[in-house]
Amino acid sequence: MMIPGPIRKMFPPVSRLLFRYLSDRYLSRSLRGDRFQCPVCGGRFDVFLPYGIPPRSNARCPRCGAFERHRLLWLYLKERTDIFSADMSLLDVAPVWYIQRSLRALRQLDYLSIDLDSPVAMKHMDLTNLDLPSDSFDSIICFHVLEHIPDDQKAISELHRVLKPGGWALIQVPVYRSLAKTIEGADITDPAERIRRFGHPDHVRKYGRDYVHRLEKAGFEVTQDRWAMSLSEHDALLYGVNRWEIFYRCSK
Repeated sequence: MMIPGPIRKMFPPVSRLLFRYLSDRYLSRSLRGDRFQCPVCGGRFDVFLPYGIPPRSNARCPRCGAFERHRLLWLYLKERTDIFSADMSLLDVAPVWYIQRSLRALRQLDYLSIDLDSPVAMKHMDLTNLDLPSDSFDSIICFHVLEHIPDDQKAISELHRVLKPGGWALIQVPVYRSLAKTIEGADITDPAERIRRFGHPDHVRKYGRDYVHRLEKAGFEVTQDRWAMSLSEHDALLYGVNRWEIFYRCSK
């Protein structure tokens, strides 16, 4: 349920999160069914909620709030990593509440979430200047964050710095495969113009196929993992995910 703008401004972020959580709990009960299943929270529904600019159909889980990319991430973590069984340290950038709750419950996982100002994050940090030791994490999740940061190259370098040698990082952004080169505009502040150029009022660039080179420039070795294509059409529809999503798995 979307909170009306005038009401949203009256309450602090934590209160807005609580309002959204309670609204989602009510909606999740009314939308129960068997057409869709959220792999993150396990909820089953007749429909996922629309979300985005413009709104995408079947985008948001009415129970836990996971988007398509979050549901696909969860499936990937289960199928392509040992994060649920191995002893490791994980840095989660701009955490999703339900995923964070689930990962923090894993006793063998040394978990830390960060964000510049999110009330969900365990610590508040600037991704371009992390107050963290070098070579300190076995794994990193950074999903759809860099497109919001003016100096994304500095942020990528910081992620590389804090990752342990031999570790892995999933660093995802929306990549427009039709673009050979990334379109930038950190100086553009008008929300309407950002939507026109980058597809979102908070984005400062539109990544093209050269995204891999930005990661490599910071020192990462990048594997473009097309694991999602192994999902059956039935499962992709059931979970409401994009089979053509490429995971950018970076190693050091």
